[in-house]
Amino acid sequence: MTPEMAIDICRKAVQTILMAAAPMLIIGMVIGLLVSIFQAATQINEQTLTFVPKIVAVFVTLVIFGPWLIKLLILFTTGLFDIMATL
Repeated sequence: MTPEMAIDICRKAVQTILMAAAPMLIIGMVIGLLVSIFQAATQINEQTLTFVPKIVAVFVTLVIFGPWLIKLLILFTTGLFDIMATL
């Protein structure tokens, strides 16, 4: 295995991780921003109020994007096995 090949595999791994995590992180950030705006407008400073909507939103996003995430991870894994087979 050449150093270029190892760097390419690491790059693809990081790219796959970022693509897999992005939908949940973006939705969590948007929900957190909306809850923060709501808290600032109503002056409710309950710490637990931020967690429940985020958890529900991330779970729903995971259910919605689940098939795509599985396809993405399978594609990366099969590509990794193909690279390992050629070594």
